[in-house]
Amino acid sequence: MGHLRENGFEVDAKEVSSADLVAIKAKHNVPHALEGCHTATVEGYVVEGHVPADVIVRLLEEDPDVIGLSVPGMPVGSPGMEGPNPQPYNVVIFDKEGHSEVYERR
Repeated sequence: MGHLRENGFEVDAKEVSSADLVAIKAKHNVPHALEGCHTATVEGYVVEGHVPADVIVRLLEEDPDVIGLSVPGMPVGSPGMEGPNPQPYNVVIFDKEGHSEVYERR
């Protein structure tokens, strides 16, 4: 949340149970393979996991016909997961037909 706030996003965070989080991911059609530890929505898009703010801005500017973005898992080096030995990771874009592809490599 801090990363998003630092980059100009207004964040309204809510603590939910694990069961509720599963339901939220299902409601927003987040594929199981793309699940992260957080689910957010911004301007009609789903943002799943530790997606960098500048990539969210790019998505909003491009406005593609997709469900949203995901950084699956919790890769070290992604926003909020800083630490020694950062790992390269992919930001994945996914659509309502179940297609996904790498949107950006970090």
